[in-house]
Amino acid sequence: MHNTICFGRCIAMRTSIVINDALLRKAMDVSGLKTKKDVVDRALQEFAALHLRRDLSELKGKIKFSEGYEYKILREGR
Repeated sequence: MHNTICFGRCIAMRTSIVINDALLRKAMDVSGLKTKKDVVDRALQEFAALHLRRDLSELKGKIKFSEGYEYKILREGR
């Protein structure tokens, strides 16, 4: 089974890469994942998520809330 990546449409990709064995083993140990494929998939997911969060941080101070908006009250409903 091939990995599937979707950018507007889904395509299957297969590639060969050279990976540092010690770093891969360390990632497998700390993550508890059992396969190289799973470790690489998780690393790519976390890398993308990290960079998306960084992009959101650029909005700090640029969003204006409505008068009377109380985010703390909304959090109480959790």
